[in-house]
Amino acid sequence: MPELPEVETTRKGIKPYTHQQTVAKVVVRQPKLRWPVPTNIAQMEGQLIESVRRRGKYILLETSAGTAIIHLGMSGSLRIVDDGIAPEKHDHVDFIMDTGKTVRLHDPRRFGAVLWTQQNPLKHKLIRSLGPEPLSDDFNADYLYEVSRGRSMSIKQFIMNGHVVVGVGNIYACESLFMSGISPKWQAGKVSKARYQKLVEQIKIVLAKAIAQGGTTLKDFVQVEGKPGYFKQELNAYGRAGERCNNCESTIKQITQGQRSTFYCGKCQR
Repeated sequence: MPELPEVETTRKGIKPYTHQQTVAKVVVRQPKLRWPVPTNIAQMEGQLIESVRRRGKYILLETSAGTAIIHLGMSGSLRIVDDGIAPEKHDHVDFIMDTGKTVRLHDPRRFGAVLWTQQNPLKHKLIRSLGPEPLSDDFNADYLYEVSRGRSMSIKQFIMNGHVVVGVGNIYACESLFMSGISPKWQAGKVSKARYQKLVEQIKIVLAKAIAQGGTTLKDFVQVEGKPGYFKQELNAYGRAGERCNNCESTIKQITQGQRSTFYCGKCQR
């Protein structure tokens, strides 16, 4: 599943082709995505895209008439193609600009979404209860410490909770905990503020580095130009079960938490 760095990479990739550009036509070839694509998304036609924002894993194309809310789901991607390029099997929605460029949603599993709202998109039911952005000032050790008190869930599951903080997916949770020296098995409510300070710092560093390098290479993710990201080659824990720890040469372990694989070093992370 594309995580926050991949979605931010996508947002940056489509922005030069959409920001301050007029939507000539919206073509919906397959309306049955995770939720039905609303027919009133046609109201976007003839509108200038005034802003290309991201909130969590949602990309927001804002116009004066309303906002298109796009989620990439498990396998979705947005690609830039020239108008007139024939769609492939899993190309479900096109946003055709009057420049001749098209933003095309490709989604083999159809778990993505294209929605339309005429209200403030940040108050949409899918967005309004999301936690703070991890790279914002609102996400800090004081906040994380306070909301963790009394929580018995593991620290890894806690930071992956989108109502606590958005966008810290499985890969980045494993990496941030490794860099912080915190065991993923610790109860969130028992982690000290000092350790949360280090964890917040590492989450910001890991995510910023992944964004700068174009997202993590996953089986289903490609950038808008069709190129994969490059962060995977620098992973210290995720996907390295049985390999030597880069710090202490102990063996990286793998366990399951919340139906997700967790990778960590039992010596470095305590």
